[in-house]
Amino acid sequence: MSGQNAGRREFLRAAGGLGAFTILNSRLVRGSAANSAVRVGLLGCGRRGGTDAANILQHTDARLVALADLFQGQVDQAKQRFDKVSESKGYAKVGQTFVGPQACRELMESKEVDAVVIATPAYFHPEHLEAAVAARKHVYLEKPVAVDVAGAKRVYESGKKADGKIDIEVGLQVRSAPPFQELVRRIHEGDLGEIAAAEAHYYSPAPEHREWPGASGQTLRLRNWIEDRVLSGDIIVEQNIHVLDICNWVLKGHPVKAVGRGGTNGRGGPGDDCYSHFDVVFVYAGDVHLSFNSTQFGQGPFEASERFFGTRGASQSPYNGPLGIVGEKAWTWEGTDNLAQADAEKTKTFIDCLTTGAYNNQAASGAEASLTAILGRQAAYSGREVTWEEMLRGNEHWDAGIDVSKVG
Repeated sequence: MSGQNAGRREFLRAAGGLGAFTILNSRLVRGSAANSAVRVGLLGCGRRGGTDAANILQHTDARLVALADLFQGQVDQAKQRFDKVSESKGYAKVGQTFVGPQACRELMESKEVDAVVIATPAYFHPEHLEAAVAARKHVYLEKPVAVDVAGAKRVYESGKKADGKIDIEVGLQVRSAPPFQELVRRIHEGDLGEIAAAEAHYYSPAPEHREWPGASGQTLRLRNWIEDRVLSGDIIVEQNIHVLDICNWVLKGHPVKAVGRGGTNGRGGPGDDCYSHFDVVFVYAGDVHLSFNSTQFGQGPFEASERFFGTRGASQSPYNGPLGIVGEKAWTWEGTDNLAQADAEKTKTFIDCLTTGAYNNQAASGAEASLTAILGRQAAYSGREVTWEEMLRGNEHWDAGIDVSKVG
């Protein structure tokens, strides 16, 4: 029994969760033949939701049949876009649209929808996942699954209620990229030897700030939710989670504690209260230290990568550039765009699971990734060491103070 695996089980018991990644066989979608077209609804018609829907239409035989969003303009733009795409493939246009505070409920109640893509502001993910599971809809849930500890625990409970009859995928698509899959396979087979230390970083320019004439208060916060730390979870949870999830994958578990710093130098426009940078040291089982840092401000270059240092060699895994291992078991992936197939493979897996009935349940692994990022955020915000157990006991809960019934 490795310390890493024991730590994972301890985490799952403490959080009240289920296994981190379970493949479950069950009935086929709608009880139909395996080649039936899956009918998908999109909740959250912004940029990421639009990308997810486009990938599903491009890489699978699923149909996009419904759109839902708080804002009419978002739905109108998405419908115009996806009607054209659907028609180009010989499919019917999007048949249902739902707008306003009841859009989520109405989408979940639709008998024309088999599966939903949830791409709303991260703050609402636990609530919207609960609604999907209650409605027995299969789910592609964007990352992060939650912005606080209490929300992550809600996601665990939703995963338990899925009970093998609902597929829950989480949008941590880097795990679906073939270069990363091959690298991690080699690492787990011992090509690096014993891993002693690791480094990861995520450097990004500032997100585009969008002007919304006439919008103010709650409406403006929701329009620019990516710049709102409560709605997004801050940059370490909303964006940096991707590289932290890869570190958990390689190291076969979550960190046991973290210490960090961060700040807002370089950003802080109107309504923007997110950090511009984080510097965190995560400690994993076996006293393996991960030195992590990130930036999200200005107009600098985009760069994300992980490096693992072992007794037989070292690895590097950038999003773009040479990916591989140096040392006794030297190996390099042919190609440099290491995420080229990530989205396609992720969405194909989602739809394939629905048509075969071999359902995934990634609620627990998605919550573990979110909690890893939250641990780093708590350490940086507090300026002191925070342990995994302390974080879970604290049960951090954030209240955005938003009443969506009054937003329009």
